[in-house]
Amino acid sequence: MISIVQLGTVDYATGVKLQQQLVALRKEGNIGDVLLLLEHKPVITLGRNAKAKNVVASPEFLQQRGVELFECDRGGDVTFHGPGQIVGYPIFDLRGFASQDGKHKTLGVIEFVRRVEDVLMHTCADFAIPTKRITGLTGVWTNPEIRNPHVGADAFVRPVEQSSTATAESIPNVGVNTNQEGHDFSRAANAPQRGAASEGHPSEAKIAAIGVHISRSVTSHGFALNVNTDLSCFNLIIPCGITSKPVTSMQKELGRELDLNAVAESISRNVGVVFQNQILWVETLDALLGRTVGVPMRPPKHLRELHKEDDTAWA
Repeated sequence: MISIVQLGTVDYATGVKLQQQLVALRKEGNIGDVLLLLEHKPVITLGRNAKAKNVVASPEFLQQRGVELFECDRGGDVTFHGPGQIVGYPIFDLRGFASQDGKHKTLGVIEFVRRVEDVLMHTCADFAIPTKRITGLTGVWTNPEIRNPHVGADAFVRPVEQSSTATAESIPNVGVNTNQEGHDFSRAANAPQRGAASEGHPSEAKIAAIGVHISRSVTSHGFALNVNTDLSCFNLIIPCGITSKPVTSMQKELGRELDLNAVAESISRNVGVVFQNQILWVETLDALLGRTVGVPMRPPKHLRELHKEDDTAWA
């Protein structure tokens, strides 16, 4: 079973602390697999491979825009999170998921990321936005070759289902950094880029970014799906230094604002399908901990302290 908690708006530092505490509980077996769905206040995050030159805006300009700058332990370079974007943090123990081919009892890093991509591709398809993968790049990209003339010039039809089976050999140029704890899946949250499509030749655009950290088989960090995101914010950075492809959002592709709750519900359904697990919506983190055998109804002391620091993390 995968428990899903929708938190509302959370500042990035609080989100990192919360993940760290839940990862510790998951490693101890005190909670099951959890997916956090939330929005972040405007923030630019720099992964372990980040290059300072890929933050285009000056510190003074970022301060004027109310955008934080935050270093984190994920792999990859630079990305942006902000309102209108659904961020998902799966706290999963990969030892509980077998590989699709049945040969491995533990889900591998690459196949886990491909399954996350599948979740996001199915979610986009639920809203008539066809997407695809691009060889050598992690994340989800729009497919400009498939359009739905019955909905409008910029609307799309559901694409053919794609298999989530993947191997390291079939996915070139996927970088993986290792440390003493585990693995960082590089090419993290790279919501690309500011390149524009040539007139008459639509370009693939990145609609969802993925970047995970894995320690002792437990995942953290995750994905960011641009729903109603202010795309001008991506002009503040050059994610992973790629300038040849633009970034997009579900709102831009459909020409209308979407209900974030409806998108979150779609994500939850697709997580259940792709990861072949029952989904349980949990209203609060207090309730999540209370449902866990051996864990008291009140959160542990360190989580109570976090609660006091920022109540929005528990909304």
